[in-house]
Amino acid sequence: MKRLIRGAKILTMGPQGTLEKGDILIENGKIAAIGEQLDCEDAEVIDAAGLTAIPGIVDAHSHIGGFEIATGAQDVNEMVRNVTAEVEVFDGIDPLSPSFKEALAAGVTCSAIAPGSGNVIGGVVCAVKSAGQGTVESMCVNRHVALKAAMGGNPKGVYGKRNQTPMTRMGVASVLRQYFRDVQEYMKKQEEAQNDPAKMPKWDPAMENGAKVLRHEMPVKMHCTQFDMITVIELAKEFNFEFTLDHAWGASDYMEPIVAAGCPVIFGPIAVAKGFGESIKIDIDSVVEMDRRGVLCAIMTDGPVYHPWLIVEQAGEVVRYGAPVERAIAMLTINPAKIIGCDQRIGSLEAGKDADIALFDGMPALDPAAVVKMTLVNGEVVYQSKGC
Repeated sequence: MKRLIRGAKILTMGPQGTLEKGDILIENGKIAAIGEQLDCEDAEVIDAAGLTAIPGIVDAHSHIGGFEIATGAQDVNEMVRNVTAEVEVFDGIDPLSPSFKEALAAGVTCSAIAPGSGNVIGGVVCAVKSAGQGTVESMCVNRHVALKAAMGGNPKGVYGKRNQTPMTRMGVASVLRQYFRDVQEYMKKQEEAQNDPAKMPKWDPAMENGAKVLRHEMPVKMHCTQFDMITVIELAKEFNFEFTLDHAWGASDYMEPIVAAGCPVIFGPIAVAKGFGESIKIDIDSVVEMDRRGVLCAIMTDGPVYHPWLIVEQAGEVVRYGAPVERAIAMLTINPAKIIGCDQRIGSLEAGKDADIALFDGMPALDPAAVVKMTLVNGEVVYQSKGC
């Protein structure tokens, strides 16, 4: 099936930059060409005159398909002990969750689905598209995005009530430190055993996932805010692992160490209420400054805590605080795609990449009235607004 999106303003977020009135040719689910006045006689034409085309939005931190607000059901928080590094969120995602339809209506075509933050280490993060053939396998883009970990109030709140470790921040850090020491010992035994099966330690999926982190095959996705971010940076130095700072409220107080660490930041959600403790400083201006100083920044929904359409509104807040609109849209598209290790397929509109596209009737993040008119995933129209 060939489709030709005709006459849109195209923000490619790639080498071609912005085309004021361009076309996108789609063949077999991929972008075949982007340019002006493209011709393809046997293509289905989508008239996009007056619309703005951007890459499908990538939500780098979400829980949709694993938590259901309406029913209270959850399948991605295995809170039986403080470390469950062996579990994978891939096994807990409901591919038929109505949250994915909501995501498509908001132009969100891919989400990094993370385990919840009840445990210090919660399991492996998976990236899935918002549409597929009814199975998680058909939606999956990257099964091993990161190893999820959580600092601060969430694990404290779960295990402190049980009079178990961790009930303090020093307990959280201690659990993380001990886990990675155990992983180091596991890897050492494997190395010493080499080709001698008798000496090889028993295969342990929790240790194997940690070994992927220490071999730099995937980062740690750190739920953290305020001074917990400094603890994370120091732990990463101690064990030499890569990481992302997720939520990152209060980042403006720790700008220098964050910039020096060179870690990506997945900020938000911005719409949370200000209050005591970990959510007291929702410093949107820090995102603008971090981006200006070279930090790879993305914006999250933390869905279904916040609805998917709020991700564009959050990008609008970043613009309101001084970021150029193109930089804010990068935080919705190519930046999160890079962070979750999927930018070879998604995040920008380029020939050869997946045809994941969101068409707005205005400039997202700049025009408050801009809404999604059509969403495509793998070249298929998966959402279309009424009257479009």
